[in-house]
Amino acid sequence: MPSFDVVSEVDMHEVTNALDQANKEVTNRFDLKNTGSECRREDNVITVISDDDFHLEQVVDVMMGKLAKRKVNLQSLKKEPPVASGKTVRQTVTIRRGIDAATGKKIVKAVKDAKLKIQASIHEDKVRVMGKKRDGLQAVIALLKEADYDLPLQFINFRD
Repeated sequence: MPSFDVVSEVDMHEVTNALDQANKEVTNRFDLKNTGSECRREDNVITVISDDDFHLEQVVDVMMGKLAKRKVNLQSLKKEPPVASGKTVRQTVTIRRGIDAATGKKIVKAVKDAKLKIQASIHEDKVRVMGKKRDGLQAVIALLKEADYDLPLQFINFRD
């Protein structure tokens, strides 16, 4: 029975490379020198640190540009509001990986509402879609690409 998985993944190696490039550019830029600005990553959280709001915004723009050049989908990032503490301003950016339960239910509902002979089920942080014919699965892929789930979706493990 043909099937595929719907996932939302981020290549963390590319994120690390983009942050390294952003930090290098921040240390070399004249307007950001001696501001103590930097980007750090721990697991799925990026912390951007600077000395004031303006410089923080500049560093975040540089970081987002480097991430976009590295083909990291910016929809998978969730920016929190900046927080001032002492002489520094911090902003956290969370990297969203996997499909949460609410979004998974929306995807399953959309597949069932399409009235195709296709089954969809939630498996941890991905959605498995199965059907008897390959054409039906390709129709589901087209349907999910058109919809907006506020997450970048990838379609993997397509099996006949």
